Amino acid sequence: MAETTDIAGALGWAKQRIDQMEARVLLRHVLQCPASRLVAWPELALKAEDWAQYRELVERRAAGEPVAYLTGMREFYGRDFMVTPAVLIPRADTELLVELAVAHFAGVPRARLLDMGTGSGVLAVTLALELDAADVTAIDRSREALWVAMANAARLGASVSFVQSDWFSGLGEERFQLIVANPPYIAAEDAHLEQGDLRFEPRTALAAGPAGLDDLAEIVSRAPTHLEAEGWLFLEHGFDQASAVRGLLADAGFAAIASWKDLAGIERVSGGRWLGRD
Repeated sequence: MAETTDIAGALGWAKQRIDQMEARVLLRHVLQCPASRLVAWPELALKAEDWAQYRELVERRAAGEPVAYLTGMREFYGRDFMVTPAVLIPRADTELLVELAVAHFAGVPRARLLDMGTGSGVLAVTLALELDAADVTAIDRSREALWVAMANAARLGASVSFVQSDWFSGLGEERFQLIVANPPYIAAEDAHLEQGDLRFEPRTALAAGPAGLDDLAEIVSRAPTHLEAEGWLFLEHGFDQASAVRGLLADAGFAAIASWKDLAGIERVSGGRWLGRD
């Protein structure tokens, strides 16, 4: 193989192995350049070390490794977040949780919000930035995940309090006006766990019992102890779990229970209001 090549040659080689858009993302990452440079200067020669690094990344992607882990970044709600194999890769579906929180709490002074299982911190950081003067707490049982989340908060200038906690165990008697969570919700034996990007993501952040409902059920049952009267709970869940989650919310005594659809028209988030009867 040639010791080096130009941008056009590198992309042509990569497109025989991986998706065209992914090939461009990886080359931009290596060259640390905007997309316009790839278009405007296709004849620009790559340095030998850049060509070698690019070939390695393309081969790793061809073997299935997620692009987000290769570049160390993923966009969420218009901002770039650092990601590592210690956290889930942020997905657009989760932005629905942000939209619901903003719709319910925009203009509420000093609203106390809790993000459960924060992972890379995309929800906590985004809510802290989108909701003026919100008091945001983020928890995760994984210390490695919290390091990533704290780094993202620092990078993006978000004020968030981070607590290492196995769900509610480390929160004492604290109460919040809103709790949001994107917990594990895939069935433990689901074949999808061995496919695509999921193969590389932390299993403990994906799977939750035989039906994928174990963590959702625990959060719903214990949330009233940590919600202020009239406080809200919003939960992301699987494409076929909305009815089950609404049932969990009803059994726990929540009111105004509803499910909301993502951009694909799938009921992706369910939630309700706690009236304060615990």
